[in-house]
Amino acid sequence: MQRRTFVAGAAASLAVPMLGAQNLPNGPIRIVVGFAPGGGTDILARVIAQKLQAMWNTTVIVENKAGAAGMIAAEYVSKQASDGTTLLMAHINSHAIAPALMPRMNYSVERDFAPVILVGVTPNLLICNEQQPAKTVKDLVELCRKNPGRVTFGSAGNGSAQHLALEMFKLAAKVEAIHVPYKGSGPMLTDLIGGQIQYSFDTMTAATPHVKSGKAIAIAQTRQKRAKGHPNVPTMAESGFPGFEATTWYGLAGPGKLPTPIAKRMNEDINKILLMPDVAEKFQQYGAEDGGGSTEKFGAFIKAEAKKWAKVVKDANVKVDS
Repeated sequence: MQRRTFVAGAAASLAVPMLGAQNLPNGPIRIVVGFAPGGGTDILARVIAQKLQAMWNTTVIVENKAGAAGMIAAEYVSKQASDGTTLLMAHINSHAIAPALMPRMNYSVERDFAPVILVGVTPNLLICNEQQPAKTVKDLVELCRKNPGRVTFGSAGNGSAQHLALEMFKLAAKVEAIHVPYKGSGPMLTDLIGGQIQYSFDTMTAATPHVKSGKAIAIAQTRQKRAKGHPNVPTMAESGFPGFEATTWYGLAGPGKLPTPIAKRMNEDINKILLMPDVAEKFQQYGAEDGGGSTEKFGAFIKAEAKKWAKVVKDANVKVDS
């Protein structure tokens, strides 16, 4: 009897690759990012991955699956084993905007994902390249009115946070402009700096290195308060658009049946990472603030964001090709 119990127990332990005492996966861990390398989601994911690899003494890699404003990666992770070896760098696009824009998408945020932790919330930065004549919000509005439907704005994809920020701007300013979607901020920024497109409401995380180097010009930021990393860049509210707020946020989530002990352990360790001075400094530089907290807090945050953006999509009558 004792031998049977031991064998059954050993078989059960092999079924889920987890170190019971530690509540961590046994083996390499992937953090899947829904955008190309070089974008904000990718940058923050790599900071977290590097720290987790050292903390857990196991391989933690970032895997990019770009396309459909992060939905391709989200759908992929939703179908992976719920053993903690595959995580998604969840994003406002895949978890708050897409449900309102894509009613027939192939995953359910509530059913197919287990929240782990909110990593950070950033403003978007309204940026342009050096060649553009309009380098203030007022001048940009005037440029768009004089050239209706001719000024170009890049984004990380149809239905992305950058796209929705542009739609919000068009409504508020009563202007027309051309939306140019890309597969992530990385390739979009390359074209913006190169002059193929003119403007973007890009994530502060992705845009910051180019602003600091002078290759991109920051015109405004899109939270109600100025980010600590960009104290001299005015908000859209300060630039004549009171109430204008369009953020981008990032968090980690696992497939829907991720065991609670694994989610809680990961949450505890990533909270510790977010408090590390070098991580806090880097996140502040990129405008990523207000991360951390419990798994429950992140779950409630996702629901609130989904409700908010569903209203924006409806009020602005935003349509994208599904």
